[in-house]
Amino acid sequence: MKVLITRPRTQADEFAEKLRSAGFEPNFFPVIEIQPIGNNVALERALEKLNCYEWVVFTSVNAVDVVFDEYSVFFLKENAGVRFAAIGPKTAEALRKYSIEPDFVPEEYVAEAILPGLGDLQGKWVLLPRAEIARQVLPEAIANAGGIAHEIIVYQTLPAQVDEDGLSALKSGVDVITFTSASTVENFFAIAKQNGLDPLNLPNNPLFACIGPITEQAAKEEGLLKLVVAKEYTTEGLIEAITHTEKL
Repeated sequence: MKVLITRPRTQADEFAEKLRSAGFEPNFFPVIEIQPIGNNVALERALEKLNCYEWVVFTSVNAVDVVFDEYSVFFLKENAGVRFAAIGPKTAEALRKYSIEPDFVPEEYVAEAILPGLGDLQGKWVLLPRAEIARQVLPEAIANAGGIAHEIIVYQTLPAQVDEDGLSALKSGVDVITFTSASTVENFFAIAKQNGLDPLNLPNNPLFACIGPITEQAAKEEGLLKLVVAKEYTTEGLIEAITHTEKL
């Protein structure tokens, strides 16, 4: 089975290798790329006063990597007393790469599940390094709990340049197209249309595999019907969902 990977090319190799190990043929068709915010004065100031925050909450691996790659010196000097939360196991792994053990990782890997683990937030500050297009569910929940959510945009999600090999594979027909975020859904649709394809009527009538319910909702809003959703919101969960579907 040919499986199309739409996540950023820099994050696709591990997923591709796992697909190969499971007996699938990965094809790269990145539809987004991650662009860190340059000269991020707001983030610098927040990190210089990190001990004023009760929590730092990371909702993606991208946010972890951008913050630590650019500003790790601040964390090393100032993180005494602050606690860290990660939205899921991959984000937690990313924190551990920088010698930070997360204090809380929810069982369900969506932003809504973070709040119960943060405890009493009344009058307390929570730092949220996020994407430019991040959902507002978490900051609104923090505010409703009496906390102060300090959102700082640390990266943008931009459309990727078209991968000609991936486009050729898509035009000739693949079996599964994977989506790992709502932005991969939206940009896949845009790029497909720009290149003369109808995303709702693709060659070989592929299955669309979504990493979780937020991504699934984005796919449904675009009109996709032939969907499968990972039970565990990770690339391993995606592969398991695809494998299970193949055996049906």
